[in-house]
Amino acid sequence: MRLGWWPSLAGNALSVRSLKYAPYQRVPKAAGWPYLMSPPARSRVLVRSPTLLRALLLTLLAGCSAPRAVPSVVPVGGPGALRYIAARTPVPITVDGRIDEKAWAIAPWSEDFIDIEGSKRPTPRFRTRVRMLWDDKYWYVAAEMEETELWATVRIRDSVIFRDNDFELFIDPTGSSHRYYEVEINQFGTVWDLFLPKPYSEGGHAVNEWNIAGLRAAVSLDGTINHVGDRDRGWKVEMAIPWDAFADSGRNVVPPHDGDRWRVNFSRVEWQVDTTGGVYAKRRDRTGRALPEDNWVWSPQGVINMHVPAYWGMVQFGQKARP
Repeated sequence: MRLGWWPSLAGNALSVRSLKYAPYQRVPKAAGWPYLMSPPARSRVLVRSPTLLRALLLTLLAGCSAPRAVPSVVPVGGPGALRYIAARTPVPITVDGRIDEKAWAIAPWSEDFIDIEGSKRPTPRFRTRVRMLWDDKYWYVAAEMEETELWATVRIRDSVIFRDNDFELFIDPTGSSHRYYEVEINQFGTVWDLFLPKPYSEGGHAVNEWNIAGLRAAVSLDGTINHVGDRDRGWKVEMAIPWDAFADSGRNVVPPHDGDRWRVNFSRVEWQVDTTGGVYAKRRDRTGRALPEDNWVWSPQGVINMHVPAYWGMVQFGQKARP
């Protein structure tokens, strides 16, 4: 029996955008990851009393009858993993995509996004950064992205949003690397929200039927979308995500307690585009294939695979860290 969480650090590495397996690649082990194991086999208790034995069995059965919420004290692992302390907002946020309310002033901007593989790759062409707040009902997430060519094509919810430029967030409340969440949004404000029982590298499949009831999301554009010939400046995303979305049938503590830590990462997909016939089209190589997308992230993964939760960063809710 393993106690606590056990991060999965090996398996077939996937392209961050592909649902098919890439060639086998070992994920490097994160240094300094603590873990808890069961007591040695020699540490046994011989139960001679039938009454005590029955009591122990009833206790075990009661504990298995329903999932239990897991404390969200999640350490950070992986090379270069980042941390963010999300402040509690004294007033609710009006979600309009502008990120200009006074309450946002207490939320610092994150570090600028870098390439998914880390500093060994070129600095992203455009700046991306996020900030966060929370209260008892919602987790508020805001993102600001520079962009000179605003374009989008996907308008149907739960479609494959990363075929457009998009903003993405990944959430693992317990740090188990299993039963985690992903939300994507494009410049039209089209949302794809999904639940993953386990990573693709372990044979997992996304549950597209999972939807965030009560999600409030908005996009604001500094420019004109799908208009060739002008120079745009950027776009912003603002979300209010109800805590109930992450309850997972009582497995997770929501809303988090002051000082709780969740494993989280943010990603931005950016395609290079050209103009053809007065419309935007993905840039292609000499063989006619679209160039690979850029993947820019808040906390570097070290591999081209967002679905290694053990390498995400950490968000702490509130100033008081739990022991």
